[in-house]
Amino acid sequence: MKIVSWNCNGALRNKIKEIDKLNADILIIQECENPAKSVAKYQEWAGNYLWIGDNKNKGIGVFPKNNHSVKIKELFGKFKISGISSTSTSLSWDTKSLRLFLPFSIDTSIDVLGVWTKGSDSEAFGYMGQFWKFLQIHRKDLSKDEQLIIGDFNSNKQWDKKDRWWNHSDVIKELSDMGLGSLYHQYFTETQGDESIPTFYLHKNKMKSYHIDYAFISKKYHNSTIEIGQSDKWLELSDHMPLEIELRY
Repeated sequence: MKIVSWNCNGALRNKIKEIDKLNADILIIQECENPAKSVAKYQEWAGNYLWIGDNKNKGIGVFPKNNHSVKIKELFGKFKISGISSTSTSLSWDTKSLRLFLPFSIDTSIDVLGVWTKGSDSEAFGYMGQFWKFLQIHRKDLSKDEQLIIGDFNSNKQWDKKDRWWNHSDVIKELSDMGLGSLYHQYFTETQGDESIPTFYLHKNKMKSYHIDYAFISKKYHNSTIEIGQSDKWLELSDHMPLEIELRY
């Protein structure tokens, strides 16, 4: 099964032809518009899709192809940090307050969490912090033999800060303890923070490249492979490169 994850940088309706060339079975697309609020051609292409977002123009979409099916998984929970003498509301959170996560299943057998972490200057728990919060609530839900966590995390080890317990490196360790590892780092035998292939080019500038998109897979899929789209082909369409994953046991 081929799964493609791509932050399309908006206006997916105008990029269908290019993404179809990858012949994916499942497309996980960040920063795409809601097909229900868009043009008929895009709606028809989307098929029996899933979508969530803060507004109609920017969200996560999941698009099944080649007779595959997807179904949303209803996850909701709460978490509270205990042992601290404070009444701050920041010590507790729930699933619905976190952005953006789309849990679903493929063909009723493979569990996937689609990710597009978001943040703002007013949030201490931005980007990977949002995922860390989600992980505290749903660690048990994500500890499955057939589990994938895929998307745009907006994070890299090089941005770790010593006074944060939701650092990129700490989250990678938590995922490892759950039996989930980064497919890219396994496949290319590279270490976190030293990636040789970028997935993102800030302002589409080749001199400002970073690796911030990931596919975390359970051990069952240890024979899987991954490719990162080439900038010469994709940079005209988006500041992110697609992740092409061949899921194998």
